Amino acid sequence: MIVTSRPNALRLFFALRGSILPRIAWSLATCTALALVVTASHGSLFNAKITLTPVPFSLIGLALAIFLGFRNSAAYDRYWEARKLWGELVYRARSLTRQLLTLTRLPAPAALLRLDATELHDVRHAMIRRTVGFAHALRHQLRDTDALADLRAWLAPSELSAFAASQSGHDLLLRLNGQQLGDCLRAAQLDPQVAVQIDEQLCGLAAVAAGCERIKSTPIPFAYTLLLHRTAYLYCFLLPFGLVDSIGFMTPFVVAIVAYTFFGLDAVGDEIEDPFGLRAHHLPLDALCRTLEINLLEAMGGSELPPALQPVDGWLH
Repeated sequence: MIVTSRPNALRLFFALRGSILPRIAWSLATCTALALVVTASHGSLFNAKITLTPVPFSLIGLALAIFLGFRNSAAYDRYWEARKLWGELVYRARSLTRQLLTLTRLPAPAALLRLDATELHDVRHAMIRRTVGFAHALRHQLRDTDALADLRAWLAPSELSAFAASQSGHDLLLRLNGQQLGDCLRAAQLDPQVAVQIDEQLCGLAAVAAGCERIKSTPIPFAYTLLLHRTAYLYCFLLPFGLVDSIGFMTPFVVAIVAYTFFGLDAVGDEIEDPFGLRAHHLPLDALCRTLEINLLEAMGGSELPPALQPVDGWLH
């Protein structure tokens, strides 16, 4: 995600950080070059004069702008819903940690585990660390990357092995927390009402994961996207023939502005349609996971907290 202040009026025209221009540069250059050729030939192609009036372009342009706006609105709704889901994840994880630490007094497990010289003193800490692992596992699943390197600091070796063999690692970690919660409840080590509240947080985390998986696995229908792509390109490539007789040498300039707007809107919609990726305008899942690490480690009494991630060249990962 781009995190930077808005440039002033002069730098606004030359700012590339966070701009969609590098992604559409070739399409824009091709369209502008065609407009230059059409202007130089006065709208003639192979000695045949191609006459188009601005009227059809006004009608098609209005419809195309509406369709592009609708598609970008749908893409942004997906982006914003994904951000709300990750906000819900942080809220649920913090609430789970608070309930475990303030409403329970669970016994230590039979065998204490050492993870990076940090001793898990009781069941509560083990469940909290799995919750951090859950956030990392979900982030990597949504990005189709390997989560094991990030999970070694949070899970026991046996849990890492089970995670590596699982088809849904983040759900496995929730099940482990649920099993440990059930064991404590059956052993009468936990008040049933408190267990219900804790289980609600686990269910909330599962709902967050399911919501993120729904967004990732259900893109905007391809036929709709393809129609907009084709219409935008045909419109911008034919536009010079409709403008050259009325505005003359200004045709390439006007075509470049229109093409930048339509191609840019199209590219922005493509980029934010899947908000979990690694591009500049995708959600900063690394930073959200680091925030969760800091909050939960601090709640457990940790003294050496990792630093919060900061934007690099205005880009927060």
